[in-house]
Amino acid sequence: MISKKISLLFLLLLCSFSLTAQERFTLSGTVSDSNSNETLIGVNLYIPELKTGITTNEYGFYSITVPKGSYTIRISYMGYNSLEEKIQLQQNTKTNFKLYSAENTLKEVIVTDTKSKIDIRKPEMSVNKLSISAIKRMPVVLGEVDVLKSILLLPGVTNAGEGASGFNVRGGGADQNLILLDEATIFNSSHVFGFFSVFNPDAIKDLKLYKGGIPARFGGRASSVLDIYQKDGNSKKFSANGGIGLISSRLLLEGPLVKDKGSFLIGGRSSYAHLFLKLSEDQKDNAAYFYDLNTKLSYKINPNNNLFLSGYFGRDVFSLANSFTNIYGNSTLNLRWNHLFSNKLFSNLSLIYSDYYYGLDLDFVGFKWDSGIKNYNIKYDFKNYISDRFKLNYGINAIYYDFNPGIIKPSDSNSGINFSQLDKKYAFEPAMYINADQEISSSLSISYGLRYSLFYRLGQSDLNVYANNNPVIFNPELQIYEKASPIGKTTFDKNKVMKSFNYLEPRFSAAYQLNDNQSVKASYNRMVQYLQLVSNTSSPTPLDVWTPSDAFIKPQIADQVALGYFTNFNNDLYSLEVETYYKKVQNRIDYIDGADLIANNALEQVILNGQMRSYGLEIMLKKNEGRLNGWISYTLSRSEQQTPGRTSSESGINDGQWYKSAYDKLHNLAVTSSYLLNEKWSFGANFTLQSGQPVTYPNGQYQYLGITIPSYGLRNENRLPTYHHLDISATLTPRKNDNRNWKGEWVFSIYNLYNRKNAAAINFRQNSETGNNEAVKTSIFGMVPAVSYNFKF
Repeated sequence: MISKKISLLFLLLLCSFSLTAQERFTLSGTVSDSNSNETLIGVNLYIPELKTGITTNEYGFYSITVPKGSYTIRISYMGYNSLEEKIQLQQNTKTNFKLYSAENTLKEVIVTDTKSKIDIRKPEMSVNKLSISAIKRMPVVLGEVDVLKSILLLPGVTNAGEGASGFNVRGGGADQNLILLDEATIFNSSHVFGFFSVFNPDAIKDLKLYKGGIPARFGGRASSVLDIYQKDGNSKKFSANGGIGLISSRLLLEGPLVKDKGSFLIGGRSSYAHLFLKLSEDQKDNAAYFYDLNTKLSYKINPNNNLFLSGYFGRDVFSLANSFTNIYGNSTLNLRWNHLFSNKLFSNLSLIYSDYYYGLDLDFVGFKWDSGIKNYNIKYDFKNYISDRFKLNYGINAIYYDFNPGIIKPSDSNSGINFSQLDKKYAFEPAMYINADQEISSSLSISYGLRYSLFYRLGQSDLNVYANNNPVIFNPELQIYEKASPIGKTTFDKNKVMKSFNYLEPRFSAAYQLNDNQSVKASYNRMVQYLQLVSNTSSPTPLDVWTPSDAFIKPQIADQVALGYFTNFNNDLYSLEVETYYKKVQNRIDYIDGADLIANNALEQVILNGQMRSYGLEIMLKKNEGRLNGWISYTLSRSEQQTPGRTSSESGINDGQWYKSAYDKLHNLAVTSSYLLNEKWSFGANFTLQSGQPVTYPNGQYQYLGITIPSYGLRNENRLPTYHHLDISATLTPRKNDNRNWKGEWVFSIYNLYNRKNAAAINFRQNSETGNNEAVKTSIFGMVPAVSYNFKF
C-alpha cells in the first residue's frame, strides 16, 4: 500500500515536472538594422517582468527561455532608438527585431538614444566596447580616422610613443595582444610604420577589447584580445560612403546580391601623398604609401543557415631612388557557416587563412629578402542557450603555422649574392574549450570556463646542439652573457614533433549586484602564448620575426586577477568604473646585451627566459548623454621584468633585480569629449598625458684609441620626457543634406594644438667640436592641421 502511494506520488511529481517544463518556451531570432539588414552585435534584450535578459551574439542571434506568459521586451543598443514590444509567449517563437538608427534624433537638444551605460548585472569586466560612430568623432593625426588610436584613450591602454605602432595593455607588450579581424589573426596592425592602423573604419561593424576576464574561446596571447568584425553589407539597397583627406581617401560600396538574402561589401583605401613627391626633382624616385582592401559576401540560405566569405588585403610600399624597396602587409580570408540546430543551439564553423609578408629589395647591394608567417585555422564554436539563467559556449579549433624567418636571394645573376634560406619552422596548435554563463540569483551572476591548449613544435632542417643544453653562457670575468658555440646539429623531418606542450587555462568572473545601479565584479584568467615576437624595440616593426616555442624558448604563461566596482548614477547620465588588477607572466623573454636579431638562424643564443609582472588601478568616468558626452580615464600602474641568473654564479640582467619593462607607464590620463552645438556643427577634443617610456641612457664615458665611448648603467632606469598633446576637431554638416540622397560633411581638425614636441627617441652622439657625447631628441609631430570630406549616398 505504501509502495503504491509512493509510486502515485512519484507519477504526480513527474507529471507536475513535465507540465512545468512544457510551460517554458523559447523566444529567439536576430536583431538587425532596419535600413540595411546588418545584424547587430551585443544588443540588450530585457524582460522587466522577470528581471532577466540576453544579448545578441557575434552574428546578431539571441535566444532566451522563460515561462509561458505575456511580457514586455525592451531592446536597446548604442546609437539606435530603443524599442519596446509586447510578446505573447504561448509556444516556441522566432521573432526578428529591427532597430532604427538614432541619427535623426541627433538634432534634438538632448540625445538620449546613444547612451552606453554599464551593464552591472553581466559578469563581464575589463572589457571596453567602442562604437564606430564614436570613433569617427575623435580628432586624429592628419585627419585619418583610426581604430587603434581610439583605444589608446581607454584605461589600461598605452602606446610606445609618438608615431609608434601597436598598443600596450596593462603593462604587456604589443606582441601579447591577439588582434582578430573577422576571426582572422592580424600580425601587424599598422600602416606607414605605425602612423595609421590597417582597419578601414567604414568597413568595421563592432570592436571589443578584452583586457582581462577573457572568455575561454580566446587563447594564444598573454595580455589582451581585440575582437573586430566587419560589416556584412547592405542586403536592402545599394549604398556607398567614403572620405577624401589630405593624404588618403577611401570608398566603401555595399548592396544586395539577392534582396533581403544576400549582400556584398567592398571597401578600398589608399594614400597618395607620394604622388606629390613626383613633382619634386629631388624626390621623384622616392615613394611611401599604403593601400588596403576589405571584402565580404553574405548569403542567407534559409532561416537556419547563413554563409559568409570575408577577406582583407593590405600593403605598405616604401622605396628610395629605386635602390631600396620595402613591401609588407597582411592578407586574410575566412569562410564561415552559421547553422541553427534549434532555437537553443547556434553554431559557427570557420575556415581561416592569415598571412603576414615582409619583403626587402636592396638593389645597391644586389639582394632581396622575403620573410613572413602564415597560419591555417579551422574552428567550430557552439552557443547553447539552455535556459534564461544558464548558457554554454564550447568549441574546438586547430591552427597550423608556417614560419619563414627569411630568404636571401640575388637581385640578378651578376650580383655575386648566393641564395640563402634561414631554417623554416612549423607548429601545430589545437585547443578545445567550454564556458558557462550562469545566473545564481537575482544578485549574483558568474561565468566560468576551461580551455585546454596544446602546442607541437614541428621539425626544421637542422637544430643546434649545445653543451649542457645551454645556448647562452655567462662570462664571470666580464660579467656578461655570450653566445655558446654549437657542438653539433640534429636534423629533423618537417612533420616530426621536436617539442610539445599542453596547458589547462581556467577562466572565471563574477558580478554581484548591490542594488539596481551598483555592482562589484571579480575575475581570474590564465592565458598561454606559444608564439614569441623577437624584437628589441618597444614597439613592433615590419621586420620583427615571430618564432614558435621550443626547447629553448618556453611558452609565456599569464595569470591575471582583477576586482572592480561599477555604477550608473544620476538616472544613468553618468557611469563610473573602478578596477584594480595584478598580472604575472612566466617565461617572458629578454635579450643579452648586443643581441643580433636580424637574419639570425640561432635566436636561442641571444635570448634569456625571465618573468614579468604588472599591477595597477584604472578609473573611468563617462557621461552617457546630452549635448556634451565623453569620458575621463586614469590609470596608475607599474610594469616590471626580472631576468635572474640561472645559477648562483650568474648576475642576471640588472643584477637579477626587478626592472621597469619597456611598457611601464606610471601615469596615464586620457580625456575625450564631443559636443553637439546644433544640427550643423559638432566638436570633439582629446587630451592625452602619460609618463615617458623607460629607456637606458649613458651614465658616463671613457676614451679608447682617441674615441669617446659612452658607458651604460642599468637597463631601463631612465625615462623619456612626459608625453602629452591636445587634439580638437569640428564637423560641419550642411543643412541641405536632409533633402538629397548625397550626404556630406566637412571635418576640420588640429592634432597637437599647442605644438608639443614629444620625444619619439633620444639618441646620443659625439660632438664634433668638443668630443663629448651629447643627447639629441627626435620628434615626429608638431601641430598638424587637417581637413577631410566624408560622404555617403
